[in-house]
Amino acid sequence: MQTDQSKFPFSRRDLLRGAVAGTGAVLLSQTAGAAPGDGRQSVIGMPFEPRENVRMGLIGCGGRGSSMLKEYLGVDGVTVTAVCDVVKDAALRAQATVERAGQHPPAVYANGERDFENLLKRDDVDFAYIPTPWEWHVPMALAAMNNGKHAFVEVPAAATIEDCWKLVDTSEKTRRHCLMLENCCYGYNELMVLNMIRGGLFGDLLYGEGAYLHDLRRLLFEDRDEGLWRRLPHTRQNGNLYPTHGLGPVANYMGINRGDRFDYLVSMSSPERGLDAWREAHVPKDSPKWKEKYICGDLNTSLIKTANGLVITVQHDVVNPHPYDRTNLIAGVKGIFRDYPPRIYFDDPEAEEYTPIDKFKEQYEHPLWKHEGELARKLGGHGGMDFLMVYRLIECMHKGLAPDLDVYDAAAWSAPEPLSEASVAQGSAPAKFPDFTRGRWKEKRAGIA
Repeated sequence: MQTDQSKFPFSRRDLLRGAVAGTGAVLLSQTAGAAPGDGRQSVIGMPFEPRENVRMGLIGCGGRGSSMLKEYLGVDGVTVTAVCDVVKDAALRAQATVERAGQHPPAVYANGERDFENLLKRDDVDFAYIPTPWEWHVPMALAAMNNGKHAFVEVPAAATIEDCWKLVDTSEKTRRHCLMLENCCYGYNELMVLNMIRGGLFGDLLYGEGAYLHDLRRLLFEDRDEGLWRRLPHTRQNGNLYPTHGLGPVANYMGINRGDRFDYLVSMSSPERGLDAWREAHVPKDSPKWKEKYICGDLNTSLIKTANGLVITVQHDVVNPHPYDRTNLIAGVKGIFRDYPPRIYFDDPEAEEYTPIDKFKEQYEHPLWKHEGELARKLGGHGGMDFLMVYRLIECMHKGLAPDLDVYDAAAWSAPEPLSEASVAQGSAPAKFPDFTRGRWKEKRAGIA
């Protein structure tokens, strides 16, 4: 969603809300939200109502929204009935994209930053897709669910523990799904390695690593699109601002919320240098950007311990020169996989080197890639993972299946953002994860089919 920076609601987050100082640990409340026995039902395993055609309302027609719109239009049985953006020209471009795909022109909502509420009152919207600035994810998702629509939110779903609980509580209360669209879980290597883990090739898992290492300096300082808002969290928070791309696949490998869960996190940040250096080299001295003070450390490293004792390293750096890297590592007692580039090693007394993963493709290539991979690579962004994510989601809606991922995953995978900030602020003290499933994480169940 394209946004006028002067209108964007940057309320200061109280991310240490509920922290107890002086104990040597950051104790964030696990009791927020509904308690067991209050009559509220979990949405774990809750199927979509089956629909031959599903109707989408698009809220946010900027770079990500316009790109993903084409993915949805590439899947049979999806009708776009309404589009919304605070920039009318962006909404009209989205409307034209839908028309070119052969559909009836969708209704346009572009009358201010709250016009999405009118879109969500429509009777011909089954789900809202929300690729907007991060601050809007929670209010828009809550409005969607409270109006009887499923909410499909871009990453991260929420930025505070309180808002994570709001998404969980509202999903349970309204019986509407709130899903975070973590496309990296549908990457080719990620799904093949997931199949190999399920096949027992790695044995008992021990540890994993995920990261978002992506040079975004030019984007962050642009005077349009994400440059209007994505730089500002660096002036307000010091932690991992964007944990889910690296963390989501590792959580899938480990069965988080499906027999294990995140228990606690410790975090530390390097000094801040990258944004200051870029501004010095590229931003005119009379720019208002020189009034900004960046406080987020360039590299944040967090360690997560799971209830079953596994360890996950998560890193974030978007302000220094380096190639794109999500790390994507998983290790067990029988072997280890490392990505970027993809390589693998299994217990072999005659070899001490990684080998390519190509020889495993025939047996362990995921069915989604085997059956839809050619179309995904042709149509889809990010190497095809965007299309496969959308394809699988719509398939679940058509067939009346439960989604692969749910609101509990959205909350747990988003929680490292506020928890890392809390831990950094307390000298890397442990920060406890809430149990968003309220005890049901112990139930082993399927993840991505």
